[in-house]
Parts: sequence; structure tokens; C-alpha cells
Amino acid sequence: MDLDFTPEEEAFREQVRAFFRDALPVDIAAKVERDERLSKADMERWHAILNAHGWLATGWPKEHGGPGWSAMQRYIFEFEGAMANAPRIIQFGVNMLGPVLIRFGSAAQKARWLPRILDGRDWWCQGYSEPGAGSDLASLKTSAVRTADGYVVNGQKTWTTLGQHANMIFCLVRTDPAARKQQGISFLLIDMNSPGVQVRPIITLDGEHEVNEVFFTDVKVPLENLVGEENAGWTCAKFLLTHERTGIAGVGYSYAALSRLKRAVATLTRNGQPLLQDHDFTRRLARVEIALDNMKTTNLRLLSAAASGAAPGVESSMLKIQGTEIRQQINALMLRAMGPHAPLFVNDMTDAAGLALDDLGPANASRAAITWFNNRKLSIFGGSNEIQKNIIAKTVLEL
Repeated sequence: MDLDFTPEEEAFREQVRAFFRDALPVDIAAKVERDERLSKADMERWHAILNAHGWLATGWPKEHGGPGWSAMQRYIFEFEGAMANAPRIIQFGVNMLGPVLIRFGSAAQKARWLPRILDGRDWWCQGYSEPGAGSDLASLKTSAVRTADGYVVNGQKTWTTLGQHANMIFCLVRTDPAARKQQGISFLLIDMNSPGVQVRPIITLDGEHEVNEVFFTDVKVPLENLVGEENAGWTCAKFLLTHERTGIAGVGYSYAALSRLKRAVATLTRNGQPLLQDHDFTRRLARVEIALDNMKTTNLRLLSAAASGAAPGVESSMLKIQGTEIRQQINALMLRAMGPHAPLFVNDMTDAAGLALDDLGPANASRAAITWFNNRKLSIFGGSNEIQKNIIAKTVLEL
């Protein structure tokens, strides 16, 4: 199998690189390179730039506002964007809900919601996980009781990423408590400004507000906000998770993180010796790079198969496991390299000492621990890696 890019794909890659050189705001790229948290305004600005160029919804067909790219073109775009320090777009509307609506939504739903995803009028968040229903998502208890003109929703969602910015949430809700747990679930679109919706922040180990709890108390949802058929939401959920897991692998983002790690350690010393002469460290670094190269090859093989019409299966789970573990290993190496220059609680230290982040050590040092803490989540969301291994075992080994 030829894993090299075709001349047409090489030309496309040069076009993509030129776009990032010309269109990516320098201040946003600098934040990404330093692993700093982007503001809502930063994310909306990049979203608008991509949309104006027609390169926002890279997985959507042309008839719905996407560029109609091949799987390989999407891979090239993501990889080159990561290497240029472009931020990932907010996934929930474009890469999660959008494909679900295109596949399962009515004509009216597509006409209403897809343009609003593209132009940024709606910021979506995901209402899947609940207390006691994370990896075992089908155990969810948030209820939606049918009324004459819609549903009344009661329950709680948790780990709702960037829910503090969202005006809309797509939710899995239980519409038939008597059915088998996967068969009594529906997929609803809920306005976050509806009476009875409450968002409470969760401050994570890295000291930042990224995720939330969302409570629903007698929230009214119109019937036209049901996607697909009632009690058939699990089909939508599985379709969405396949897209999410493949995206989580993030080959390009791992290469970008590895590149930043290499630049950082090139100037560091340990006990008076260059860090790159520490055989234990370089051994760890080499193993991560080999694993990443292997994953890149696997990803390209799958893209080649997809171009021939093959549908993704357990490969999404495989890439999710390997991709998230590699990212965590790179983060751990950065933490190890920075040593005492990687404070655990940057905000507390800088406030108390009156220090700027740049005073705390080498480049990226001040964010090393924060990034390490934050990315512990990678192997959990989108279905924990343990669940992915069960999926692989049941499918491939027929256990």
C-alpha cells in the first residue's frame, strides 16, 4: 500500500500551509504554542475565519456548506493546522452534532440548525455523561416525558465541556423507562436559555473552569427538536461517538506537542549535563516517537481504506486508545524535562509571589503541569480506554 501523498495531495498541502501562514492570527497561534487557555472570543474569531474561507466544516458535504474534502484532505488539513499552532475548532457543533443532523435529521432540522452552526449563531455543548452514567452511558437517567407538543426534561448532566459558553445542548434522554436501557433513549436539542436549565462550574485539577454540571428542572422542549425517531437515540449516539473517537486520536496534535517538547529539551540541562545526554530520558522520548510514527502509519492505512469505500469499525477505538495515551506520554515527558520549573498551581504561585509566567523558567515550563493535569481526561472522554478495549475484544475476538 502506497502511503505517500499523490501530487494532487502535495499541492493541497502547500495550499493549506499557505492558508495558515496568511490567515492564522499570530496572537492565537502564540497561545496555542504555549498551551494557554483560549478565550471565548479567540475561539469565535478562528471559527469565523475558517467559515469565511469555507474550511470550517471539513467533514461536511458541499450541499450542506462543507468543502466536500476527501478523508486524506481532512487529515492533511488537521495535521498542518496542528503543526502551525492553529487551535482545534470547538467540536460539538461542527464535528459532532453536524454529522448527526446530516445523517438522521429532518430536512427542516438541517435547514434550521446547520447554517447556525457554520455562522456561529449557536454554540453547542454535549449532554451525554451523568453522575453514574459515564463509561456506561446507556445507564443515563435524565428523563423526557412526552406531552401534547413536546417533552418535559428532568435530570442532570456532568463534565459538560465549555457549557458556560453554550446557548444550545444536544442531549441523550430517557423517553421509555420500561424498555431495555439502549432502546429507551432519545436524542434531543435543548435551548440552554430555557426556564429550568442551570449551569454550575466544575473546577478541574488544573485549576481552570472548562467543564460544568447542567441541571434540568421541568424544561420544556418542542417536539421538532427530537432528532431521529423517539427511543432510537442510541443509534445517533453511537454514530456521534465514532466521529468523536477518531478525532480524539489527533495525530497532528501529538506531532506538534512532540515538536515543542524537542525544542524545549534541546536547551535544558540536568545535573550539569545536557538533558539529551540523559539516556533514560532519551530512551523514553524515542519510544514515544516510534509509537507516534506507527500510529500515523495506521491512520494513513485507514484513510487509504476509507478512500476505497471501507467503513471505520473498531479502528476508531484503536486510534482513540493509542492517540490519547501517546499525548499523555508526551505531556509526562515535558513535565519530567521541566522538573522544578513546572509549578503545580501556577495561579496561586504567581499571585503570591507577584511573578509573571515567563519568570518561572524555560519556555512552556509554566504550563507543563497544568497541561499534564488537563490531559488526564483524554483517556476517559469519548468512552474510556477500558471501554474501547472491551469493544475491540468483543468485535475482533468475538468474546
